[in-house]
Amino acid sequence: MTLTHSSAGSGRGRPRGTSRQSRAGVAFVAGYVLLLIAFGVLPTCYAIYFAFTNASGSFTGISNFVTTAQDFRFADSLSHVALYLVFWLLSLVMFVVVLALLLHRLSSGPLSQTLRFLYYIPGALAGAASVLVWLFMLDPTVSPVSSLLETLGFHTFGEVIAPGNLALLFTIIAFWTGAGGWIVVMYGALNNIPKDIMEAARIDGANGWQTAWRVQIPMLRKWIVYMVILAFAGGAQLFVEPQLLSLASNGVAGRDYSLNQLTYDFAFQMNNINGAAAVSVELLVVSVSVAGVFVARSGFFDAD
Repeated sequence: MTLTHSSAGSGRGRPRGTSRQSRAGVAFVAGYVLLLIAFGVLPTCYAIYFAFTNASGSFTGISNFVTTAQDFRFADSLSHVALYLVFWLLSLVMFVVVLALLLHRLSSGPLSQTLRFLYYIPGALAGAASVLVWLFMLDPTVSPVSSLLETLGFHTFGEVIAPGNLALLFTIIAFWTGAGGWIVVMYGALNNIPKDIMEAARIDGANGWQTAWRVQIPMLRKWIVYMVILAFAGGAQLFVEPQLLSLASNGVAGRDYSLNQLTYDFAFQMNNINGAAAVSVELLVVSVSVAGVFVARSGFFDAD
């Protein structure tokens, strides 16, 4: 009886510092929740409403989804985005993990700090700015790597941005812009691996390759899954790169290359807001479904 009373009393007597930290945490989370509702939940609900109604506000079921799917540009845009996602995700996972492992093998001296800084610089550019940089780089008449482009058989800007090359070009642009930040994140995750685990691997006779494959990469699994989920969601919304490239090439690249471009065209060229909302909802459903599969199959929220 005494023990029970003592336990209850200790539960009620929480330290004042803990209470203050709890209030601060609630304040920070509340700010995020308000922004999430204002700029995430409400616009999503608004788009869902438009996707299932017509211009007069009447419920139309899935007719908007059927209409947009039957558009002659929809299948091509879908295949373009799918091909881009394959290139983008494969290159991101392979090169980011490899470069992070190589960076981690360096001592935390000036070279390591310089490389981390250089990796991060391209990510400081907005998407539009990075595309403008690459428009300059990909034009053989002004590019500083024009000799390389000509060696590869590209003598004009139109040859470089031919439709068959766009998925690879957008992958290069996306990797240059976004991979550096993920390399830094993976580097930080590698630093969090307990030293006794690394020492045990060394004592067991594991070389660098074996340590990376059997110890470090498995312990990076959740970080890799997190990266893939965000990269997939961002890649599925491909818009800035093809849109600017289309404007710069006078339509050679096409203004309906991606699904988001097609959504823009529905909304602002064809005045079909409901069709645009339907495509947006489809992108949302696909992204959430893929994220759910990765989270469920990887044990993302399982305790280590």
